[in-house]
Amino acid sequence: MTDTTSERTETADLAAWLAGHLNGRTAEELSAEFHQLLEAVRAHGKKGQLTITIVVEPPANGVESAPMPIGVESAVKAPKPTPVKSLYFLDDEGNPVREDPRQMQIDFRPAPAAPKYKDA
Repeated sequence: MTDTTSERTETADLAAWLAGHLNGRTAEELSAEFHQLLEAVRAHGKKGQLTITIVVEPPANGVESAPMPIGVESAVKAPKPTPVKSLYFLDDEGNPVREDPRQMQIDFRPAPAAPKYKDA
């Protein structure tokens, strides 16, 4: 009979590692970015994204016992307010203008003042 038991190694807890990375500074920065993202989503009613990337480099000079540089990068794509738009027409030269160049202009003048009546 063959032995089917395999040797299991315990894996590092990612959340615990991230909490302790750079003495907790990384977790604090990520938490701040996360809360800014939450506030932007709530304020603008649009979705946002926080991407966390763990960058692992090989040991220096390929030495197996050398330390491995590990860094954490983040990118926030927070929603922004929808920009306010205004309507314009294009004139004959293709320039944006506020008034419709095809619309006939009407000259306005003030109406004459109404006569004042005396009480009899």
